[in-house]
Amino acid sequence: MNHKKGLLALSPLIIFVTFYLVTSIIAGDFYKVPITVAFMTSSIFAVIVSGNVPLTKRIDIFSRGAGASKIMLMIWIFVLAGAFANTAKMTGSIDATVNLTLSMLPASMLLPGLFIAACFVSISVGTSVGTIIALAPIAAGIAHSTGSSVPLLTAVVVGGSLFGDNLSFISDTTIAATSTQGCRQSDKFYVNSHIAFPAVVIILIIYIINGRDMTAPAGIPDVEYIKIIPYLIVLATAVSGINVTVILTVGILLSGIIGMFCGAFDFWGWLNAMGNGISGMGELIVITMMASGMLELIKANGGIDYIISGMTRKIKSKREAELSIAALVSVVNICTANNTVAIITIGGIARQIGDRFKLDSRKCASILDTMSCCIQGVIPYGAQLLMAAGLVGISPVSIVPYLYYPFTIGAMTVIAIIFRYPKKFS
Repeated sequence: MNHKKGLLALSPLIIFVTFYLVTSIIAGDFYKVPITVAFMTSSIFAVIVSGNVPLTKRIDIFSRGAGASKIMLMIWIFVLAGAFANTAKMTGSIDATVNLTLSMLPASMLLPGLFIAACFVSISVGTSVGTIIALAPIAAGIAHSTGSSVPLLTAVVVGGSLFGDNLSFISDTTIAATSTQGCRQSDKFYVNSHIAFPAVVIILIIYIINGRDMTAPAGIPDVEYIKIIPYLIVLATAVSGINVTVILTVGILLSGIIGMFCGAFDFWGWLNAMGNGISGMGELIVITMMASGMLELIKANGGIDYIISGMTRKIKSKREAELSIAALVSVVNICTANNTVAIITIGGIARQIGDRFKLDSRKCASILDTMSCCIQGVIPYGAQLLMAAGLVGISPVSIVPYLYYPFTIGAMTVIAIIFRYPKKFS
């Protein structure tokens, strides 16, 4: 593919980023420009520039991406998460859980405590989205109760959720990375831990310092333990590895039953709470479908192939080979908004690069996983930030500046490549 055609294939993504950033900077407010409009603009542009095929064919390709099975599953999760989150809120489950947290932890330890909780849950369940669903509303409740920043506390949960997405043995990214590179999960975990654990230590120090001035609200209400049950059940079933759609359905039923038992609402009020929660996810659903349709057109036009071929042309050393793998999975992740898909897309190429330059397959798998989780955690149109933002009612862009862990794990990976660390696997 020639340079001009490759850039044309990638142009919708460039249009999206440029349109959103430029208009937001002109407005002086990232909340003022709806991200849905930015995606609509870039999606229309993607259809217009997609080659010499009939318009109906281009729309079919866009629709295929927007309606792909993995996207529909994500939308189902959004719908169920919205229904559960709002029902739990109306029941009083969030307030009860926040009061329990405030009564158990000193105010100065809320940030590191929340981060450790997110790390534990995510490494147990192997999914960042499931962790965010369980903990993001609690983080927002703590922020409101302590007068802290909602984007900051939401970012704490997102960061911790990506720790497990990166390291868990049952994470789909771990499975994809080890499968494509032909190494054992335990070996990849060992190499990966040399990068991830120092990053966790750095983040905990940052959160301890940032949280030392936090103050707990005066007169914390008594904890209504019965209202905490929906969250405890959701966490317990999530840790046991049950499918997230089942977890959310159980959470909706429990929240509704407890809400009616405690007099928070009647049956009709429960239905209304679920309906409002689902409606609140409407923007996320639209963003998800438009982003996926646009990225499908980019892929169909050869945009991803252009990136891969261009970035692997001039590799000469082991260090350059590892850096190219890191760059490839990062760029493809930006284009696909799915870290597992990004790993699978370039996994075969990464293995070929590894074989050619005699790279350690365990290090390659670690690079693939850490860099994909880094990028997935900071793109505002990825499932993690969309879900977190939707659950707490803020813009996904507002969370990005506080995503210390994803940025740190990315920086640690690059440092590990440059300084050939750990030596045994470099």
